[in-house]
Amino acid sequence: MDLFQAVTTRRSIRRFKPDPVPEALIREIIEAARWSPSWGNTQPWEIVVASGEPLERYKKANRQRLMDGVIPEPDTRMPETWPDTLKRRYTEVGKRVLTALEIARGDNEARLRYSADMFSFFDAPCLILFCVDKELAREYAMLDIGALQQTICLLAHGRGLGSCILAASVRYPALIREIFTLPETKAVIIGIALGYPDGDAPINHFPRERATLDEFTTWLR
Repeated sequence: MDLFQAVTTRRSIRRFKPDPVPEALIREIIEAARWSPSWGNTQPWEIVVASGEPLERYKKANRQRLMDGVIPEPDTRMPETWPDTLKRRYTEVGKRVLTALEIARGDNEARLRYSADMFSFFDAPCLILFCVDKELAREYAMLDIGALQQTICLLAHGRGLGSCILAASVRYPALIREIFTLPETKAVIIGIALGYPDGDAPINHFPRERATLDEFTTWLR
């Protein structure tokens, strides 16, 4: 797949096939992605690749915490307020998701079911968690994590896989440390759900939207 094609056709996948992803393929993707840039070549990232029984336990436990109303305590604080433009974009993609799922705006039960699906990572057969040491300055380390995860998503797309970067996968880091025996010294930054896309699911085909160049670019000539 041409690089420009990969960048412009990649999308977040919200329904996966149950087929497991071969470990050799995941290794191939991460092996290539490790050449991603990082500040001063520090390569601060640490990765946990979960599948099979450990992932199934985590899916169920993470989903149950949501259903029980447990207050999230992520290692990376989520935004509480948005500028109007960003809030509009966030709201709009939410509307498109619900429309694709044929969920009415006032159907709170169906919306909760969707949230539960999200907290079980849309039943993806693989989850890649990205962590850094808590002693690091988080801002630059997170820039490096962003470069690595984007590279992984593009490489996965090029190999016929789908991905979804999910804050819902790291909302309860204490649970991650318990199930995956991750040391307390590691901050859990983000996770990527990985698997083969369900091509028949409308949720994987709704129209995407991006800001135009002129909305975010200043040209100095």
